[in-house]
Amino acid sequence: MQGQSNHEKMKYYIIAGEASGDLHGSNLIKEIKNKDAEAAFRAWGGDLMKQEGAALVKHINELAFMGFAEVLMNLSTILGNIRLCKRDILEYKPDCVIFIDYPGFNLRIAQFCKENGIKTIYYISPQVWAWNKSRVKKIRRDIDKMLVILPFEKDFFLQNHYEVDFVGHPLLDALKSHIAGEEFSHFTRKHQLPDKNIIALLPGSRKQEISRMLPVMAATAMHFPQYQFVIAGTRAHTQDYYQGFLPENTNIPVIFGETYALLQHAHAALVTSGTATLETALIGTPQVVCYKAGYLSYQIARKLVNIKFISLVNLIMDKEVVREMIQGECNPKNLVNELKNLTENSESRKTMTDNYAILREKLGGSGASEKAATIVVDFLEK
Repeated sequence: MQGQSNHEKMKYYIIAGEASGDLHGSNLIKEIKNKDAEAAFRAWGGDLMKQEGAALVKHINELAFMGFAEVLMNLSTILGNIRLCKRDILEYKPDCVIFIDYPGFNLRIAQFCKENGIKTIYYISPQVWAWNKSRVKKIRRDIDKMLVILPFEKDFFLQNHYEVDFVGHPLLDALKSHIAGEEFSHFTRKHQLPDKNIIALLPGSRKQEISRMLPVMAATAMHFPQYQFVIAGTRAHTQDYYQGFLPENTNIPVIFGETYALLQHAHAALVTSGTATLETALIGTPQVVCYKAGYLSYQIARKLVNIKFISLVNLIMDKEVVREMIQGECNPKNLVNELKNLTENSESRKTMTDNYAILREKLGGSGASEKAATIVVDFLEK
């Protein structure tokens, strides 16, 4: 980009509240730097954004609160973070603030930015199509530019009189750069696993999710002695933390920070609802989607949420591609039955992986991070 050296360097302020936001934020930073090597970044994010050179204000490990009850219990922390964020933005004086998902927090900050004349860009829309549609009004009022990553979101916003850009899904980029061509035997040797087919357990990344999901998932292991069960661990927690949720006399290894490689080598997976269901599908691993919330949070969500499915795979495909085991249905007996179907029934496996191929096409191919960066840089130059 010529002319960049003639003016002050662009300052970007990015706010993400969870691991997937950190991943997509880091890829966005990388692509913006390709277009503007002088750009400076300050962020609420994680290790990946930090590695790309962003100065971190707060780490995502301190930010993720799930469910209505949990948010209420941590309200003073959240309000303190909002105050800190507003002060920090005013001191930093960025050319724009880029919001990545995390709507409860980000939409409050967006309003503040708008009132203070700071440009606002939303990358990865909050799921306003699922619930809290009243947020569309706030988005129209406070967001200068919205970049969406799911194909049906463009139509949704158009129906609500708001023009957005569909850039494709950044997971396709992330997977391309993270998937190694490692042999199965090399993977098992490296992690000292027996030479058995693997079933991957993805209990989520937050403590609340892990404590709820892992005991149910792990209880299925004894029914599949011919398989090696492996937990996808996040480095925010220790080995002992995960082991604490396993049934007595059950030893399931935890592999940290290698979720994509684990899924790539797994024969099937039990996956906590969230971005991970889409990652699993794009890698091509047959899966059962699991979800359990606190009783109160679940009852409130049921009244507010207006969607047919909870997994992104089924939502994007608009049909049941993967089985969803929600709340009471999410018990060891049901999970064992579904896993048996996925491990033993080649027809079920083939139908699922065929649908995965269609899903990949719907998401618009790779290059989302670059498209997003181009739109952001062009928008600021104007």
